[in-house]
Amino acid sequence: METDFDGFVAARSGALFRGALVLTGNRDTAEDLVQETLERACRKWRTIAGADVPDAYVRRIMVNLANDRWRRYRRTVPNPGDRIAPGDAYGQVDSRDQLVRALQHLPMRMRTVVVLRYFHDLSDAEIATDLGISPSTVRSQLARGMEKLRSQFPALSGPSARQPQGGIR
Repeated sequence: METDFDGFVAARSGALFRGALVLTGNRDTAEDLVQETLERACRKWRTIAGADVPDAYVRRIMVNLANDRWRRYRRTVPNPGDRIAPGDAYGQVDSRDQLVRALQHLPMRMRTVVVLRYFHDLSDAEIATDLGISPSTVRSQLARGMEKLRSQFPALSGPSARQPQGGIR
């Protein structure tokens, strides 16, 4: 466990940025979110460093800030055409870009659960603790989120190529 703030930033800023990028869908906004998260973490570092899992504490700060940004954004009701620029042929090929765009259509809590599970590799219990919700809520949000994502990517909805023949379906 890193006990100094500089060590924590060096070790975890990359993972925080990746999570922020998926939460926001925009590189500049993700950088701002990470910077604001680390600024708040620095101000409370004595408390955070004394926590059992400082990483979870900082992730919670980031998720709360992302939720605040999402609420402010929703109040302004932008034109949906302004939000996502039309992709060129190369952008359409990039499935990662498509996934990030699809995640932006999920409600914030659902998106947060999917990001924490698949981009931060956290368990139901860890996500529940981070977000202050029950593990069953995590599972239902995850199931609904994945269903919505699969509906946007029909090729991924079929049987997995990794699933063995005759296996449980």
